[in-house]
Amino acid sequence: MNHKTASLTSADTICAIASPPGTGPIAIIRISGPESLSIADGIFTPKAQGKGISQAKGYTIHFGTVNMGKEMLDEVLVYVYRAPNSYTGEDSVEISCHGSFYIQKKLIELLLDKGCRHAKPGEFTLRAYLNGKFDLSQAEAVADLIAAHSRSAHDLALNQMRGGFSDSIKKLRQQLVDFASMLELELDFSEEDVEFADRRKLLGLIHTMDRHIKMLIDSFTMGNVLKTGIPVAIVGKPNVGKSTLLNAILNEERAIVSEIPGTTRDAIEDTIIIDGVSFRFIDTAGIRPARDEIESMGIERTYEKIRQARIILYVCDVSECTWDDVKEVVEEFREHMKDKTKKWILIGNKIDKLVEIPKDFQELVDLETIFVSAKRRENINLITAQLRKSVEEGLPVDQALVSNVRHYEALVRSHKSLKHVESSIQKGTPTDLIATDIRQALYHLGEITGEITSEEILGNIFGKFCIGK
Repeated sequence: MNHKTASLTSADTICAIASPPGTGPIAIIRISGPESLSIADGIFTPKAQGKGISQAKGYTIHFGTVNMGKEMLDEVLVYVYRAPNSYTGEDSVEISCHGSFYIQKKLIELLLDKGCRHAKPGEFTLRAYLNGKFDLSQAEAVADLIAAHSRSAHDLALNQMRGGFSDSIKKLRQQLVDFASMLELELDFSEEDVEFADRRKLLGLIHTMDRHIKMLIDSFTMGNVLKTGIPVAIVGKPNVGKSTLLNAILNEERAIVSEIPGTTRDAIEDTIIIDGVSFRFIDTAGIRPARDEIESMGIERTYEKIRQARIILYVCDVSECTWDDVKEVVEEFREHMKDKTKKWILIGNKIDKLVEIPKDFQELVDLETIFVSAKRRENINLITAQLRKSVEEGLPVDQALVSNVRHYEALVRSHKSLKHVESSIQKGTPTDLIATDIRQALYHLGEITGEITSEEILGNIFGKFCIGK
């Protein structure tokens, strides 16, 4: 255990309810620590004659009863895990009981009476980290995995929990550590004017590391929105069918639909999962010269949502709009879409009103316009298909995605430090100053995996976990 973090936990045996709060068919009580097996022995009576929990082998399950004095509380299953082959790396026990709130409460009281203490938020995972079961970025992925509400968020968290992201960071960091040790050796022999670290090789490593770190930094935009849901703004002039389109995509009556222009005064948001990817749809106020202060505020919020969105669906009434209208919109949107990673999709709505092919039809086709009838819910599948395609086009090939803000900030700091190292080498800066810049880069990379950390950082990370995790 790291001496800097020892005070965050202790050799106590801890317990907590590990299943969701409330009444259900079953509940799980988790125990971890040196006295786990003997404490479980003190409250559990096995049905089968033989050895108690203290003598049980790891990875075994035992059926029996929990008693309060002479009175039976519940029939339970007890799962035994022996160190180091457990989630926390310690001796651990999980008790599966019936989900009655009363049974859960009494079980915890019995465990506390036998010598357990209540676990702190995230303490089981903290102990796993401190016992070397996984690094800090993997521990954080546990919380992301629990919170995942879509397949894409689940896959991101699972990949990180398995070390997909941290392994590459560790390898890069170790290479830099090797060069740093050579520089430190030079400092020890500074009077003899020797060079152990080849500056050209060091510069090549810095370039390789910086290129990799820059790719990870750039991946945060996609990684973060896959984790939280990709924001999609539905925009256009009043009364072109934006709210009807939102309802059609969500397949429910979420937004108020009216023939009166300007009905939507504020942004309406809802989420849908398409092929495992979460999309956050935002129906915005129609863009036009505002008639009053409230509508003006709604339109300003529309532009704010455009700036926040990754994908913008611009809806026009294909039975009325002209090519000049569309060109004007394209020019206007360029001012609000300086980020080239944003995707702009033109939706030609109200095809049910068409009596003949629009004269500007070919120009609209050239812009890859999707023609729909939101009212009749026709061709909505073409929109969802285009949304899926937009996500696939934005995913890097064979590269980990960064989705954690703390990791992103540490990578940005590492990038800056490596730039300092590169500049120092090119300028022929003294070895001691180069070594200082390298130590700084190593520190920031170590922050990600937990090789360099502090009690404050760990307390902040694990304090956000639920009690039983």
